[in-house]
Amino acid sequence: MQSTDDSLPRPKVSLEPEEGWHCQHWFYRFDRARLRTLGPAEHGDGCRDFCGILDAQSPEAPARLQTFLVMGHKADFGIMMLDPDPLKLDRVHQRLLAGLLGPTIEPMWSFVSMTDVSEYLPTVDDYADRLRREGLEPESQEYVQRRQQYAKRYEIMRRQRLQPDLPNWPAYCFYPMNKRRLPEANWFLLGFEERDRLMREHGETGLAFAGKVTQLVTVGIGLDDWEWGVTLWARNPQFLKEIVYRMRFDEASARYAEFGPFYTGYQATPQQILCQCRVCG
Repeated sequence: MQSTDDSLPRPKVSLEPEEGWHCQHWFYRFDRARLRTLGPAEHGDGCRDFCGILDAQSPEAPARLQTFLVMGHKADFGIMMLDPDPLKLDRVHQRLLAGLLGPTIEPMWSFVSMTDVSEYLPTVDDYADRLRREGLEPESQEYVQRRQQYAKRYEIMRRQRLQPDLPNWPAYCFYPMNKRRLPEANWFLLGFEERDRLMREHGETGLAFAGKVTQLVTVGIGLDDWEWGVTLWARNPQFLKEIVYRMRFDEASARYAEFGPFYTGYQATPQQILCQCRVCG
């Protein structure tokens, strides 16, 4: 029998990331034929149960939970959840299927990912190097002030990427994406400086939509079939169309990006979902 030495340090075992949160996107459809088999009492109790499970203010709810209607044939509604504990996210899905309306709910698609700080986000030291390249002396007042201002912004940007607050803007869009690994266009064989240049160009296009569209990119590498998931929120659905079209012309997208299915819709409460889908009045 192999001996063990309890004095040796053991690696910390945890389902919580060292930084950031787990994220899950789920998309569902109602089975209308099954819904018609429910009696009035089952129907009413099921609707109340559904709303309770998806109540973002419930003590059992994850740190972030949004629900939305989905347009088109792919699904009727969707949920987006984030929390340090992946099992807490999974429990929402399991409770939904085990609930009173569970037999009438069909999962259509999902994406499992984690929040992350992009390697292309300049650190405070990166920003300081840029200031020096612009000719500012580290002892100058302008250098010190701009460095301090960026340091504050950097911490805000890091927190928003790792533990994001989800905007309450009405229009919603989610899609997964990969970076190509083709002989003539292999993203992962490019050097960091070239990838950084392409992503800065891509980001500048997005800045034109500041105040109209906001996004969260989560990482599915090692967790799901697609490498990244992009969630967009907009003040108007027109802005979703415009930003995706404009960004398709950036080289980072035109040459190196592959896209999965798009799920678009509008934020809605659980009760609004049931009313819109003619499940409960």
